[in-house]
Amino acid sequence: MSIQYTERGTGRPVLLLHGGAGPASVTGFADRFAAEHPVRVITPTHPGFDGTERPAGIAGVKDLAAAYHAFLDELDLHDVVVVGNSIGGWIAAELAILDSPRIGALVIVDGVGIEVEGHPVADFFNLSFPQIAAASYYDPTGRVIDPGAMPEAARAVMAGNRATLEVYAGRPSMVDPTLRGRLVAVHKPALVVWGDSDGIADPGYGRAFAAALPKADFVVLERTGHLPQLESPEALLGALWTFIEAS
Repeated sequence: MSIQYTERGTGRPVLLLHGGAGPASVTGFADRFAAEHPVRVITPTHPGFDGTERPAGIAGVKDLAAAYHAFLDELDLHDVVVVGNSIGGWIAAELAILDSPRIGALVIVDGVGIEVEGHPVADFFNLSFPQIAAASYYDPTGRVIDPGAMPEAARAVMAGNRATLEVYAGRPSMVDPTLRGRLVAVHKPALVVWGDSDGIADPGYGRAFAAALPKADFVVLERTGHLPQLESPEALLGALWTFIEAS
């Protein structure tokens, strides 16, 4: 299977995994990260997103994690920092569980995937676009997607991304009830970063995510929602780089 990806910068490798918002949601952050710090930021496109092919055998998050495990081997990377946002955080967690010797550290940014009683993940697929914006951002002003104002090709890509997300994450839960217990197997240094205004998965959910990882620190970003790389990139970059320097 061929995985499409872009990369920028030189230095310690960082595998940056996007969420359901697609690869465009991490592009600007990856550019800034590589420009400001000595890192080689690699941003793959999950198969099926942005019009890419999704092989029949890639039908869940565990399948994606296995694909990225092989991807790290193919690129012959070492001491990789795996960073994932939203479902990208879920993929990153499953990848860390596979215990590749190529991975040096793990960062979960407002991830999903675990089951936490009293802290359900929002039913994304049943939310309207204004509701998605309200749940995703501290300040949703100007963030509401209007499909009617988009070119037909862009609407088709967005619909394809949404369908692919449903295949990988499941509907409506976006959780694997077994994941939380399996995180005990992750012995790499970890950082869990959460927006204090995340309405997709609230900070209590984030604290449970961090508590399930044996070597995780937990950082809350103020006035930030589910997509810190878009809403609070400077704060996220600061937390991420402090962690990387220490790990």
